[in-house]
Amino acid sequence: MHRRISKKIIIYFFLLIIVSSINNNSINNIKFNKTQNIHVSGLSEKDNQILLNEIKNLNLKTIFYINKNELVNLLNEHSLIERYEVFKKYPSTINIKIDKTNFFAKTNINGKTFLVGSNGKLLLNEANYSKLPYIFGKPDVQEFLKLKKAIDESKFSYQQIKNFYFFPSNRWDIKFKDEFILKLPNKFTNETLDQIYKFIESYKIKNFKIIDARVENQIILNE
Repeated sequence: MHRRISKKIIIYFFLLIIVSSINNNSINNIKFNKTQNIHVSGLSEKDNQILLNEIKNLNLKTIFYINKNELVNLLNEHSLIERYEVFKKYPSTINIKIDKTNFFAKTNINGKTFLVGSNGKLLLNEANYSKLPYIFGKPDVQEFLKLKKAIDESKFSYQQIKNFYFFPSNRWDIKFKDEFILKLPNKFTNETLDQIYKFIESYKIKNFKIIDARVENQIILNE
């Protein structure tokens, strides 16, 4: 009886070695496909190709071993991208869907014109955006986006704005296309803008070139 048990143990032992060997060999022989297909969509054909080339330079290896940080950093730093989604399609395809940023204004930095994007980034102006208002001064981009948001939430039309002027005191002037200038206080909200708009509409102000709202609860008119 003892010999039979010993023989069974020996047989099971050798079977285990054989099965283990087969499994190990199988794993070693598995070849993960290299990432062969990368598709980028959402930008112009030219910009899609430029971004695609930048992604390929990351050398993504296989879809199972993508350096996520490198890809995310590249996409986050790109001036044209507002949002993005990355889809993996096994075994070897990556699809990247881009939402392009919107450009709100132009500004000059060291003699070069840049576009200000809704993503808070600046892009060297290589295209024709002549209809965008110009920002004079050196505001932080986020400060400008706060002003843009307040205007959009007010009764003023952003499309009627010609230029913005930013001052070191952290204050804004807005010049409209009909040539009048609105001087804003340091602290304002969309409600502040609505009160000024209501005042302008109520008194049918047309001949005044400057509307000064810098002092709280006062509006001063200058021809």
